[in-house]
Amino acid sequence: MNNNQDVIVRGMAMDGKVRVFAALTTTIVEELRARHDTWPTATAALGRTITAGAMMGSMLKGQEKLTIQVRGDGPLGQIVVDANANGEVRGYVTEPHIDLPLNDKGKLDVAGAVGRDGLLYVTKDLGMKEPYRGTSPIVSGELAEDFTYYFSTSEQTPSAVALGVLVNPDYSVRAAGGFILQLLPGLSDSEITFIEQKLASLVPVTTLIEQGAGPEDILHQLFEAVQIYDRSPIQFSCTCSQDRVEKTLISLGKDEVDALINELGRAEVVCHFCNEKYILEQDELEQLRAKHFH
Repeated sequence: MNNNQDVIVRGMAMDGKVRVFAALTTTIVEELRARHDTWPTATAALGRTITAGAMMGSMLKGQEKLTIQVRGDGPLGQIVVDANANGEVRGYVTEPHIDLPLNDKGKLDVAGAVGRDGLLYVTKDLGMKEPYRGTSPIVSGELAEDFTYYFSTSEQTPSAVALGVLVNPDYSVRAAGGFILQLLPGLSDSEITFIEQKLASLVPVTTLIEQGAGPEDILHQLFEAVQIYDRSPIQFSCTCSQDRVEKTLISLGKDEVDALINELGRAEVVCHFCNEKYILEQDELEQLRAKHFH
């Protein structure tokens, strides 16, 4: 098994009464950290949300996609993550340069960065006329609990969510991943208690990943028997392009394009999601104007 590849697994446990998802996201979270120059607390917040997004993306089909927005009252601003059914994710935080002192448990203070007050929004584009929109309040700011609450209230699916990001002293990402368990109807009280006890005694997912565990290994820590029915790679992917940037500039209108040509002599557009910089020099802007505005 290749441990340095980001992957997601989906399966069932407890005789088909628990739906399970587990993800390894170390490479993606490290790429986002490098692109956005996130500091440790921001890295952990973005990494946890990206991990949840990747798993929620794997619940979709075909061309379906979703966007998660975590808007808390902390210094991080908002976290935005896009994911789709093809294992592609991207994301950013408003303020990447946030690093708070460790919390009283000696851990990265994600709740302090996100804020404990605010809302979690999930918008799913399922190919219908109207997208599905779900909202739930932030209950802890640590994110795993916030997604757990979202699933139980917005999607009426009792769930358990674990998300973790371990950051090296040099700020790079050492381990990232998580799991989602969805409890289906038919579980007995004793089975639910068994799952709760397993969750309570489980070592942190990042510890398991750091020790070389893959997603299946994480699930086997929770359940003796797991039926894995899908294992697929996930990767960072952005949809920005020169073409999209040009469309954006055109949508601003002729006056804006004229102003860019006359005042700045160039246009510089930076993609929120991947920090890629697009520069259009004066002659390119003039070509755009000639082609689209008369």
